[in-house]
Amino acid sequence: MLAVGLTGGIGAGKSTVARMLVERGARLIDADRIAREVVEPGGPAYQPVIDRFGPGVVAADGSIDRPAVAALVFGHPEALGDLNAITHPAIGAEMLARKEGFDTSDAIVVLDIPLLRSEHRQLLDLAAVVVVDAPHPVAVARLVRLRGMTSDDAEARIGSQIDRDQRLEGADFVVDNSGDLVRLEADVNRLWSDLLALRDARRRGPGS
Repeated sequence: MLAVGLTGGIGAGKSTVARMLVERGARLIDADRIAREVVEPGGPAYQPVIDRFGPGVVAADGSIDRPAVAALVFGHPEALGDLNAITHPAIGAEMLARKEGFDTSDAIVVLDIPLLRSEHRQLLDLAAVVVVDAPHPVAVARLVRLRGMTSDDAEARIGSQIDRDQRLEGADFVVDNSGDLVRLEADVNRLWSDLLALRDARRRGPGS
């Protein structure tokens, strides 16, 4: 099994690249999906989120009102830190458990982690990190066109994330998503070939 971290800033097209890798045979573990699961009723972070942010974050159906929580933490570092302290350990434990399910396989397992940091490489034993990158103006334009954000909202969302240069410093592979889908497909084909080669080299062991 080859475990690969996948990350990228909002508007870079990370989800598109994840889908393309799955189409080529990768197995996907999606941190965003797990983040939703851990705050579902009965999930490990459900009651702690209510305890911290109050009953106002509970929707009529009993689920956590994620937009309500987002409104409370966006632009408020202390509240965001509290939310992360509640959810991140639960998300990490679940990602690790799902990854371990592939330990005896030959799968290329892509762990899609929007806020991937250096500690994730060690915690999840990642063989490589892939960064999907797009220039700032391209990312802003995509958020305005595809998500209906205003330019100011898009700028704020991008500004709240890890610095682009810092993200790129941790990359083993970079997918440049500043062009069209044809170019992106070609870049993902090259990436997939590189990942297959890395998996096979690790399978053969050192000196092979």
